[in-house]
Amino acid sequence: MSTPPPRPAHAGALGAATSAPAPSLRHHRSFQTYWLGEATALAGSSVSAVALPVIAAMELNATPSQVSMLASAVMAPGFLLALPAGVAGDRCSKKRLMVGTDLAAAAAIAVVPACWAAGTLSMPVLYCVALLLGALTVLHQAAAIAIVPELVEPDLVPEANARVMAAFAVAGSAGTYGGTAAVSLLGAARCLLLDSASYLISAWCASRISTAHADRHPARPRPGVITLIREGMAHVLRDPLQRPLVLTMAYHAFAEGIVVTYFAYYLLTELHYGNTGLGLVLGAVGAGSLAGALVAGRLVDRIGPGAVLLLGFAAYPICGTPILLARSGHGWLIALVTAAALQAVAVTAAASTQRSLRQQLCPRHLQSRVQQTSVWLVAGARLLATVAAGAVAAVVGVWAALLTGMVLLLGPVALLWVSPVRQLKVMPGTATALPDPASRSLEEGRDRVH
Repeated sequence: MSTPPPRPAHAGALGAATSAPAPSLRHHRSFQTYWLGEATALAGSSVSAVALPVIAAMELNATPSQVSMLASAVMAPGFLLALPAGVAGDRCSKKRLMVGTDLAAAAAIAVVPACWAAGTLSMPVLYCVALLLGALTVLHQAAAIAIVPELVEPDLVPEANARVMAAFAVAGSAGTYGGTAAVSLLGAARCLLLDSASYLISAWCASRISTAHADRHPARPRPGVITLIREGMAHVLRDPLQRPLVLTMAYHAFAEGIVVTYFAYYLLTELHYGNTGLGLVLGAVGAGSLAGALVAGRLVDRIGPGAVLLLGFAAYPICGTPILLARSGHGWLIALVTAAALQAVAVTAAASTQRSLRQQLCPRHLQSRVQQTSVWLVAGARLLATVAAGAVAAVVGVWAALLTGMVLLLGPVALLWVSPVRQLKVMPGTATALPDPASRSLEEGRDRVH
């Protein structure tokens, strides 16, 4: 198994290095297979996201509280299992974990149409399936996100992440719209068979990938789960670059969660744009996410990762302000659609950049745990955001809750501005990538981890 390529040579050796062909993802079969499988599974999951609430409301006559419980059942494992999932991702083969979770998810989602056909479908069945799918998704993503540096050369990690996020933007939008059409044509329960099939395709694709750049570690006694979780969290807290990155994402998730909680509600009840207007705005988000993923790599090459992160997080609240000023009418709807697209471009470019930066900085044996530490903090922040949004709206109204979220969205910009991340001109991997103090602290942190 090959070892990771060395860091690029300094100026004296650049002449010899220029003769080597630049690596490319164009003919990287293993990554392309991985990319196809993950996008297929996401498209199928988007179909389920449409079908499950329809089954609950239309087939089982669920109450609003039951529909809320169903949504919570999907989200809860993201917070409860994120850290143990990181241990599993680092301790087990990521490839086998991906295959196993895909196969289990295919079986789990198939339970719903089977029970529907047998006449035994009920809300408790949906709750159990939603919880199981949520748990399997957390385990799968712990491996699927962290495996990218094992699939491709270090220089290709930013481009690989950008392509993954672009595929996810397309698959998510296509799955949502396709799921809506499929529910109308086939019925909600039968549509879930499409999701089951998508998991089987994803499992087959995962079984075909080759982790040529994975590190092999000598056999040694395995510490306990709590010890491994603490090791991953300690690495994040000590690292002068990863710490502000993770805290920024958690802060952003909290502020964004306050806005998202009432965005659709405000659009429908206060601005009276209806389902068509909401669909146009959500469609613009999908298109903007695709554009942001496609331009992220070029922006990093041109202005550096630090500037991309700062501009992305700064543009998000600026582009979100039209919702605070909007009134009913086609002109304002066009403004909201445009703002939503620009907002999605900004946040997707920043998210892709931070993921690549974090993966480049993290030792291979900690990839999943560091990733899941971020997931855990983000999931917790989103849960707190829903509570905070409800409290603000109950006291001073929905518009005030939206304003509160928008103001708080300026916080991530301040966090990045005072951190060493702002000084990054290129992705880590060259001697000039890190500011001197950050570089020294980073190397010290790595020594302590290893």
